[in-house]
Amino acid sequence: MILVITPETMIQNETEIINQMFQEGLDLLHIRKPKISREEMKNFLYRIDEEFYPQLVLHGYGDLGKDHHISRLHFREAERNAGIYKSHIGKNILSTSVHDMETYNALGKEWEYSFFSPVFPSISKKGYGEDSSLIEELKYRSNEWVKLIALGGINEDNICKVFENGADGAALLGALWNSDQPLNTFKKCRQNVLS
Repeated sequence: MILVITPETMIQNETEIINQMFQEGLDLLHIRKPKISREEMKNFLYRIDEEFYPQLVLHGYGDLGKDHHISRLHFREAERNAGIYKSHIGKNILSTSVHDMETYNALGKEWEYSFFSPVFPSISKKGYGEDSSLIEELKYRSNEWVKLIALGGINEDNICKVFENGADGAALLGALWNSDQPLNTFKKCRQNVLS
């Protein structure tokens, strides 16, 4: 499974690129735009082909999901710890984020999957994850009901390593959106996983 996380700020032709990535086999898209207004979020959603709405995951503005038949919601670690997600159990497909194996192993069955980061030094956040050894921690995984999605520093050269080490999926962010050719980068990552 390959997931893509949007850049925090809008980029030129972003929704066109997103639609093309879905056509090329993208599994899920996390829409993380913390600085945009509700109206901007609506406009962003309208520019994504409706057939892909079941594959969209909202970070914030979760109520817009009802209007657009989007059932997937993501809750950050702080939101999970505060219990904000609880009213969505059984109504939505939930995902979250963790940064250590102990926390991941303790996640309950209400979560479909969790990001596990940073597995490699981040591409989009310079200096973040420089000393990360999370890729080695994958061998201590004991949670069998929550899928583990590796995140952080994943690119076409190392994406296979996360699957080889036991991750259920990989999330792409910096490798795509810092590239001059995000669609081609996505295609190369996907091809490397499939071959």
